[in-house]
Amino acid sequence: MIELKNLSKTFNANGKDVKAVDAVSLTVNEGEICVFLGPSGCGKSTTLKMINRLITPTSGQVFINGEDTSGLDEVTLRRHIGYVIQQIGLFPNMTIEENITVVPRLLGWDKQRCHDRARELMHMIKLEPKQYLQRYPRELSGGQQQRIGVIRALAADAPVLLMDEPFGAVDPINREMIQNEFFEMQRALNKTVIMVSHDIDEAIKLGDKIAIFRAGKLLQLDHPDTLLAHPADDFVSNFVGQDSTLKRLLLVRAEDAADNAPSVSPQTPVGEALELLDEHDRRYVVVTDGQNKALGYVRRRDMHRQQGTCADFLRPFNATASHDEHLRILLSRMYEFNRAWLPVLDAEQVFLGEVTQESIAAYLSSGRSRGMKTSIVSPAEVAAS
Repeated sequence: MIELKNLSKTFNANGKDVKAVDAVSLTVNEGEICVFLGPSGCGKSTTLKMINRLITPTSGQVFINGEDTSGLDEVTLRRHIGYVIQQIGLFPNMTIEENITVVPRLLGWDKQRCHDRARELMHMIKLEPKQYLQRYPRELSGGQQQRIGVIRALAADAPVLLMDEPFGAVDPINREMIQNEFFEMQRALNKTVIMVSHDIDEAIKLGDKIAIFRAGKLLQLDHPDTLLAHPADDFVSNFVGQDSTLKRLLLVRAEDAADNAPSVSPQTPVGEALELLDEHDRRYVVVTDGQNKALGYVRRRDMHRQQGTCADFLRPFNATASHDEHLRILLSRMYEFNRAWLPVLDAEQVFLGEVTQESIAAYLSSGRSRGMKTSIVSPAEVAAS
């Protein structure tokens, strides 16, 4: 866990004191990724660098896993914090393996342990160790070098990782690939990460929390969906963009936007099913077994003036929604299969409800959001500052 308490930095410029960071307080819990966003000069990179004391705070405190880091010497502190920068900073005279294991070797790891760790991390970024470990940085592409820079910061298994625009200099194709690899690694390694970015889409994709900075102040700290649904003020709203509702499609899961829907069993008589459809003004109803697992659906028009049970008119689903898929995927699937609705199923095929184009629109327009608000500075407080 990383906790900042009233962290501030004042620089002297041309004989005048300039407050680059103004009393920033926030908490990033263990295993979370928090992305710092804001315009150039807003204080996000300065705040990041005060955590590992590349910049010395003027006032305030930094706690890592409950320990006040002001009592640690800088070298000890930095060896226990991974650090990734946009410029990568690989040592040109060292092999890739030597670059990856710089900090572990400084910490006294033996040769075999270092080698095993390098191989493990290379596999995580899908680079064959035998092919790449003995090469030098100049023999790798820019995207490959950036991936090495990321895993080098993870080599000593530090619990905290700081990243200063780590993917900013990479072309769009490699950027998305590295983002995906990093996200997979984070889920496996469960590091506590603070990342500086200028890209709202990257922040939404990777962040558990997003912190918006302006003129040295922290304006809003929230789950990405909450940030998009409830911006603290006009500045935050303009910064995240006018298409914030569409951006939310990547964050909201099927089960969040699903409506409760009735179901019937295969043994339900046609007459009862038609009464249920009339009662709910529906054209179809999902059929489930005794464990509420979805078997298919029946349509009103197929059963009209017919006898028998729902089993006689059961139709298979040609498209479904997994409970954890985001809405952008679901809308794409609806258009692909020309469907106005999709049943939402969990991993065991249990029927959880249904997503319709109307339920998606209703969810997004309602202002509901997945994340709980963690810290919001009100517009009045911003205006008064």
